[in-house]
Order: sequence, then structure tokens, then C-alpha cells
Amino acid sequence: MSVLADVLPGIRRVEHVMGMPIVVDVRDDDADEAALDEVFDWLRWVDATFSTYKPDSEISRLVRGELAFEDAHSDVRWVLGRCEQLRQETRGYFDARAAGTLDPSGLVKGWSVDRAAEILRQADVRNFAVNAGGDMRLSGRAIPELVWRVGIQHPLDRAEIAAVVEANDLAIATSGAYARGDHVLDPHTHRPPHGVLSVTVVGPELATADAYATAAFAMGPHGGPHWTARLRGYEAMTILADETVLSTGGFPHG
Repeated sequence: MSVLADVLPGIRRVEHVMGMPIVVDVRDDDADEAALDEVFDWLRWVDATFSTYKPDSEISRLVRGELAFEDAHSDVRWVLGRCEQLRQETRGYFDARAAGTLDPSGLVKGWSVDRAAEILRQADVRNFAVNAGGDMRLSGRAIPELVWRVGIQHPLDRAEIAAVVEANDLAIATSGAYARGDHVLDPHTHRPPHGVLSVTVVGPELATADAYATAAFAMGPHGGPHWTARLRGYEAMTILADETVLSTGGFPHG
């Protein structure tokens, strides 16, 4: 156990799920380990159901035509329906079929973390952070601190922080090519965007924030910042290739 874990209240756990480390940091003194068991059971179920790498997942079976949409699990049908709503809302820049096959992963991660947050709240956990591969859902306080402070990594220098978000209840998602390469494509050209390094979106839901960040990044340096400036309930910070930082008026940073 680390010194940090000895000093801080609550409990912490990290597991590798959905191809990434997921960290649950609970700051409630009376938190029950059973709540974290339920969270990670849920995340493992999501991975088994939605993975594009597991041949027996429902997504893989849908792609192969072995499972009809109407016979899929209700959560699968809901996620795919939400993907279609977001495709229309983003003018096609968020598209679960951008890579040429069905892949709702761009929504599934945030959606599953949002549901994990609800599992914790239903267990009367109020002060926590869930970090899924750098995208985060915050709740309550980072006890003993009054707020959570999250550093947004600079896309060109891992040792630098581009901004610090201070919040009590917020979702934070970043899309860019610096961590996973050119995995975000412009669905209209089928090429990665140029001229933009990263887009960070904050708001009440991680699923929507993540989808918006992906869409804005795919739009590139001209369309993305203009589009995020019109979002309601979500704020964004875009870092261009020349390191210019563009943010909507309410982007919370310290």
C-alpha cells in the first residue's frame, strides 16, 4: 500500500478493464468495498458485451450477422440508439461506423463510467472519482480537499499541464492523437484531422462529453472550436497544432 493510500480517507482500487486501467478513488470514510466490487463487476460485463475484440460479445455477433438488433440486450440497443442520435447531432462527425464497421467504443466507455457513478451513489457513496484511461467522472469532494483538481495533460509534453479543472461534480473527456495515435478519423474523409492536437470537453455526463470531444477533434481546427462554442451545458478547450489554446467562455480551469 502506498503512503498516499495510508493518508487519504476511503478506499481506492485499480483494475485493467476494457483495455485500459480504470481507477476508482472513493473518499468517504464509511465506504464499503462491496460497492467497488459491484462497479468492477459492471465494467467487466460491459467489456464482455460491447468489446469489438471478443468474438462472443454482442457487438461482434451483430457485426457478423449472428445476432439481430431486436434480440440484442436492452443496453446494447440503447447505446446504439444513442450513437445514432449523436451522429445526427454532430453532423456525422461522431459515428460508430467511422472506421467502416460497427464500433460504439467511443460512447461505451463514458456511458459505462456514468453508470458506475450511479452504482456508487446508490451505495450511498458521495465523494469519489472514476478515472477511465484519463477520462474522469467526479463527485463530491476530494476529501480532505474541498474540490477535485484534475490536470489536463499538454498533448506535446507529458510533463506539462495545459489546464487544471477544479470541480465537485463534473465529467471530463479528452480526445487527441498523442496517446493512441491517429485513432480518431473524420468520417467524411476517412482520414485523421490535421491542425489540432487535443479537445477536452467538460459537462454533466461523461458519455456525451467523450462523444463531443471525439466529434470536435474530428472536425479539425476550423470546425471544432466553432461547433463547441455553441454547445449547451458543456464547455471545451481545444489545443491547435501551433499550441494555441481556444476555450469556450465557461471552461473551468485554474
